[in-house]
Amino acid sequence: MKTWKGVREYGALKVSGTTLIGSSGEAVMLDGMSSHGIQWYSKFARKKSIEMTKKAGANVFRVAMYTGEGGYLTNPKIAEDVIRAVDDALSLDMYAIIDWHILTDNDPLSNAGKAEAFFAGMSRRYGNEPGVLYEICNEPNGPGVTWTSCVKPYAERLIPVIRANTDAVILVGCPNWSQDVDIAAADPLDFDNIMYTLHFYAGTHGEKLRDKCRRAISSGAPVFASEWGVSRANGTGGVFTKESDAWLDFLDRYNISRCNWNLSDKDETSAALLPGSPEGWGEKHLSLSGRYVFARMSCRPFEIVPKNNDSHFQGPM
Repeated sequence: MKTWKGVREYGALKVSGTTLIGSSGEAVMLDGMSSHGIQWYSKFARKKSIEMTKKAGANVFRVAMYTGEGGYLTNPKIAEDVIRAVDDALSLDMYAIIDWHILTDNDPLSNAGKAEAFFAGMSRRYGNEPGVLYEICNEPNGPGVTWTSCVKPYAERLIPVIRANTDAVILVGCPNWSQDVDIAAADPLDFDNIMYTLHFYAGTHGEKLRDKCRRAISSGAPVFASEWGVSRANGTGGVFTKESDAWLDFLDRYNISRCNWNLSDKDETSAALLPGSPEGWGEKHLSLSGRYVFARMSCRPFEIVPKNNDSHFQGPM
């Protein structure tokens, strides 16, 4: 039985050992969706769209603000879309993750100064808001981008900037597209309320990556799966339902929070919506990925063709 709880009940989140907890000490497992790049798909990061995910059982929404590919570094005005999405999620009693979505910039240190300025502004704006989490580097990647030389020093710069305004939970990406959680766990950051992000795609990643996650948790590292998909890592192939079941059962076993990639109508397997879907989408607009993800989220049977219209959006069973 899954009972929906949001910011009003859980309050400001904290990290205790490897567990995310609410203000009363209750263990918390957030479950929700991630936007796609907000510079492309901002209409699905608006209240009407986010509210549909809540109806399926989501209590968190991740706002993916790309730094490259026409994102914040060349178009800083998209920060306004981030603010609108965060405000919309909060108005729905949902948690919001502000994601500095690095990909093509590889090494987070390459734009650390701009990241500091961005998160200084966001943490000032939301410093007293218990529903906001900060993800400071989506997927560090590339040759030479290691935990010791790049990601950890970056985090040690960024975390104090946010801490000047709030004690909110901060999510820290790991090298190798946020897969090397075990390496980060072996050389942990010396800050409170920090979690290390694990990213996986069910058609590409399996038991080997779960073993890395187990090692991280055994080392005492708190893990948050801030991006996962039912497809291969490139967004295509599948839907890999059997492999996704194995992953979600694993996350449930370890009480690991998660955000599915992605809430958009992009013509790829990982998108939850069919191409051409409107902002005010419904059951008929769900892709196969969307049907699977929202069925799991609402604890309902997965049906390729649902027997009951809008069954995914009646709340958790």
